[in-house]
Amino acid sequence: MSGSPIRVVIADDEPLIRAGIRMILTSDQEIEVVAEGANGREAVELARSHRADVVLLDIQMPVMDGLTALPELRRVVPTARVIVLTTFGERDNVLRALEHGGAGFLLKDTAPAELIRAVRAAAAGDAYLSPSATRHVVEQLATARAATRDGEARARVAALSAREREVLVLLGEGLSNAEAGRRLHMSEATVKTYVSRILAKLDCENRVQAALLARDAGL
Repeated sequence: MSGSPIRVVIADDEPLIRAGIRMILTSDQEIEVVAEGANGREAVELARSHRADVVLLDIQMPVMDGLTALPELRRVVPTARVIVLTTFGERDNVLRALEHGGAGFLLKDTAPAELIRAVRAAAAGDAYLSPSATRHVVEQLATARAATRDGEARARVAALSAREREVLVLLGEGLSNAEAGRRLHMSEATVKTYVSRILAKLDCENRVQAALLARDAGL
């Protein structure tokens, strides 16, 4: 491994869940679980004091829930990437989490390899939506968004070049930079440059927000 390990904070009020996540993540030599918390308030403090790269944040917790903690995390530790842990029945909460700048979400029955991929992706600056639910959730979220946003979304997307719109469409499909590069016959580094440019032009914090905007715009 060439750099420092990915520093992860786990926040969940169930000790067994935390223990299971820790066991999975520490099996990867490039990931270090630096702290665990049982509520959102602890998550914010631990992420700050341990300089976390990634925070795995449960939604349902006492004292301060995940949705309340998320914007506070983004304010106090803006460099930390937050992945929300959720159950499939919490789609409305997922929308709120994404709009507050969450880097994505994972279902609690996620496979170990997927959990590791998600942490790695988040640390690299990519958003990660659980593949097992991505299409269904995005469809549900898009339907729930007000129709009045459609015109605004189309106006914002109109500022993109043709190539940038192609990349944006693939973001909406949940593709990684490497997968998008293969689809468009571009290098991963080139796709990453396009993604950064797209986020700046659309005034989006992350890939998930850009993907939802693309769906609103009808891409």
